[in-house]
Amino acid sequence: HAPSSTSTASSAKAPPCLLATMDPLQMKALSFGLKELKILLTKLECSGRQTFNISELQGQRIPLSKLSINHSASELIRACKGLNVKGKFKESYLPRTFSVKPNINSETPIPREKINPPTPSIYLESKRDAFSPVLLQFCTDPKNAVTVIRGLAGSLRLNLGLFSTKSLVEANSEHAVEVRTQVQQPADENWNLSGSAQTWPCESSRSHTTIAKYAQYQASSFQESLQEEKESDNEDEDENSQKTAGKVIKFGTNIDLSDPKRWKPQLQELLKLPAFMRVESNNNMLTLVGHTILGMNTVQLYMKVPGSRTPGHQENNNFCSVNMNIGPGDCEWFAVHEHYWEAINKFCEKHRVDYLTGSWWPVLEDLYNSNIPVYRFIQRPGDLVWINAGTVHWVQAVGWCNNIAWNVGPLTYQYQLALERFEWNEVKKVKSIVPMIHVSWNVARTIKITDEDTYKLVKHCLMQSIKHIQILRDQLVVAGKKITLQGRVKDEPAYYCNECDVEVFDLLFVTSENSSKKSYLVHCEDCARAKAPSLAGVVVLEQYRMEELMKIYDSFLLVSVTVRPSVC
Repeated sequence: HAPSSTSTASSAKAPPCLLATMDPLQMKALSFGLKELKILLTKLECSGRQTFNISELQGQRIPLSKLSINHSASELIRACKGLNVKGKFKESYLPRTFSVKPNINSETPIPREKINPPTPSIYLESKRDAFSPVLLQFCTDPKNAVTVIRGLAGSLRLNLGLFSTKSLVEANSEHAVEVRTQVQQPADENWNLSGSAQTWPCESSRSHTTIAKYAQYQASSFQESLQEEKESDNEDEDENSQKTAGKVIKFGTNIDLSDPKRWKPQLQELLKLPAFMRVESNNNMLTLVGHTILGMNTVQLYMKVPGSRTPGHQENNNFCSVNMNIGPGDCEWFAVHEHYWEAINKFCEKHRVDYLTGSWWPVLEDLYNSNIPVYRFIQRPGDLVWINAGTVHWVQAVGWCNNIAWNVGPLTYQYQLALERFEWNEVKKVKSIVPMIHVSWNVARTIKITDEDTYKLVKHCLMQSIKHIQILRDQLVVAGKKITLQGRVKDEPAYYCNECDVEVFDLLFVTSENSSKKSYLVHCEDCARAKAPSLAGVVVLEQYRMEELMKIYDSFLLVSVTVRPSVC
């Protein structure tokens, strides 16, 4: 570093005799006018030649550990510049000491009669009930893991017939259906293949068919069942038959209803729902992703026969989900509050099944013996199930039915859980389907947040994002790596590393897959350096000017709500 130079040094060191004869007011004015411009010269090595980078530092630099969301973007940048960070700079996007999750005491044993708590069920009598703000507050309350809204379809006069098997065949008979082949068994049991003991792994193989072919299977399964009922009227049921390998069934899952041309009547019908339940709405984080995430910000359909199982899971990035039973049969649901997910993860580890990516069905006795309360309820045709952020759940069809489902991202404690899972996914090397850093910047750019807790969490994430970008940027410049600005275009998707699936925001490390085809691959810094430690052959693209991110950060403020006095 070169010594600081000052443009006002001669004035500051005026002889004592001169200052003594001056008017005190003039002295005060002179002292206020004194400013220093500190010039920092940083030596750089670039292509074997030494050069200097000049940066101006106005005022004192704040240590990184002291930075908070109360500091301006320029203060953040100043704190990051010129730091000699060796290796990758890594800090959490979540504040360490701040949590908006409910505090649930799991140390106190729960009496056996309360281990199956009643599921909150709301009975709607009118359209007005469905649009009441009280319903939104209840569903998104962190204490309520799951809410069943009974009779929603009736109160909103939804035409569920549009999603019946008959309507689906008439609309798009050749549409693709993913099929899971499973063994039918009672909803509260999960036997191993030999039928000797209950276990957690839940076996199912995958194949594909069409709506028309699955519809045929669904109908013939129903006819067979009617025939079997007639034949077994005079026979005793053999208890052990349920414990051995049972009947093989096929579950039609993940049917994509995203195409607005093919499924126009169906998607228009869902616009009758209250805003917070819709596939798209202003305060829904998934609407701000800017591109399609199948089954999350689009509708998916499920075609079922009795025993069809959706194994245990939390939704992608812990997002809330909406599920409506079209009928004609019922579904049975099991749900556990997000608070207990780590305990369930340990059971999965014990049974050697991957919690995030594997197929598992909890053994209820294991949960009860571990003091974990389980909600258990029946979803009838026309009922909507609201799965709150992070709730662990698993579902089995009781009868022949279709279901529709999608995710929503209200700006509640949902945001914290989404970021928590984003970071846990990175540790476990699982892709976060929702690009949370990209979404956080879009939230700051477009939504006025009135909830202080959510505001603090989003602002902290942006602060961490700026720190990560600036420190990495400086490291690349010092290393003599050229950074090329290539601004984002409308509807451009968020980027993920081609190797490890981590989200890559702003600074993209790009390599050419095949020079003749002109195809390019995006990498994170770690994976790019694993291939080329000096980043030779890697192009670094920058998607945002730092000034643009600074402006978004500084403009993102907590909005106060003015309550108007009611007029009597």
